[in-house]
Amino acid sequence: MSEPKRISSRDNPLLQRLRRLTSDGAAYRRVGSVWLEGDHLCAAVRQRQWPAAQALLAESAWSDPALRSLAGWATQLSVLPDALLASISTLESPARIGFLIDTPAASTIDPVAATVVLDRLQDAGNVGSILRSAAALGATQVLALKGTAALWSPKVLRAAMGAHFALRLAEGLDGAALAALQVPLLATSSHTGAWLHAAALPSPCAWVFGHEGQGISPGLLAGCALQVRIPQPGGEESLNVAAAAAVCLYESARRRL
Repeated sequence: MSEPKRISSRDNPLLQRLRRLTSDGAAYRRVGSVWLEGDHLCAAVRQRQWPAAQALLAESAWSDPALRSLAGWATQLSVLPDALLASISTLESPARIGFLIDTPAASTIDPVAATVVLDRLQDAGNVGSILRSAAALGATQVLALKGTAALWSPKVLRAAMGAHFALRLAEGLDGAALAALQVPLLATSSHTGAWLHAAALPSPCAWVFGHEGQGISPGLLAGCALQVRIPQPGGEESLNVAAAAAVCLYESARRRL
C-alpha cells in the first residue's frame, strides 16, 4: 500500500466517481468500478484474496488498528473527513471504510456446477438474499438473465453480505446461454409438481427462480426437468422468492450431506 492521500474537497474526482456509483445501481458497468461500503464487505474482499484498487478511510478510523489494517489490503489509500465520506454513503449509519474494486468480468459458465438461475428478479434485496443463500448452501454459480437487478449494485451487495466473492457470477444473459449447462433445470411452483421433500432431486442441478410477480417465463419453464412445490400448511398463497430459494437450496444441500 502506498502512503495515504488526503482528500478535503467535495469536488475531488474520486468522490465524483463514487457519487455516480452510489446514485445509480448499474453505473458500475459504465464506470468500470464497484464501490463496497463498510468493513464487512471489505473484509470479505480480503478474506477471498480479491484485489482492491482503492481504500477510502474516514479520519476517525485512522487511529483504529483493525480498520487501518483492513485498509492496507488496497493498493492505494485515501483518508478524508468523516462528514465527507458520509456524504456519499447509502447507509443509514455511514461506514468509516470502503473499497473500490475493478468491475469483475462475467464468469464463463461452468456446465456442471450447482447453479442458481435468476429470471428477471426485480428486487435487489431478493437478489442479494438469494446470492447469500447460494453461497451458504453449496451452490457455486449464479446466472442472472436480462431484466434481473444489477448484481453489483449497492443494494444487492449489502443484502448478499460478501457472498459475491464466493460465487461464479454472470449477468445480462439470454435464455439461450443456459444451453451451456449440463445439469437439469429445476423450478418451483405454488400449485403443481412433486412436493419438495419427496421429489427426486438431481445433484448437481440448476434451481431457477423467476420474477416476483410473473414467475418463471413460459419458455424457460418448459425447459425445466422438474417442478416442485414447497408445503405451506399455514395456507399462504406463495412464499417470497428469496425464502423459496433458501428452502430449495437447503433441501439440495441436505440431500448432498
